[in-house]
Amino acid sequence: KGRGVVAARTFNKNEFVVEYAGELIELSTAREREGKYNHSSAVGCYMYYFKYKNKNYCIDATAETGRLGRLVNHSRLKPNCSTKVVVVENVPRLILVANKTIKNNDEILYDYGDRSKESILAHPWLAL
Repeated sequence: KGRGVVAARTFNKNEFVVEYAGELIELSTAREREGKYNHSSAVGCYMYYFKYKNKNYCIDATAETGRLGRLVNHSRLKPNCSTKVVVVENVPRLILVANKTIKNNDEILYDYGDRSKESILAHPWLAL
């Protein structure tokens, strides 16, 4: 697990928890950056790929900005949040929404959704 995010209050089911904020980029740019990030042990990779209205997007949240969404840890088995796309001024944005009641001091967790053999071999914790 990485740094993680802990709830500072109770969140009700379906309530907004945090935005996964970063730079919205084209897929070609995303693949290029991801390759660079993977070759540097000093830089993590905080990229989230998603589809909205039949178009592929990527949010690159790798840069340290103080925003918490990028620090939320993965749990395939016990997530308490789900991702949801919202549109603000015609731009798709990614938020995390509570999929059940989250109590004060609970760790915020969501399923990163990556099930590729390559990713699970490189990061076995994705299966957990």
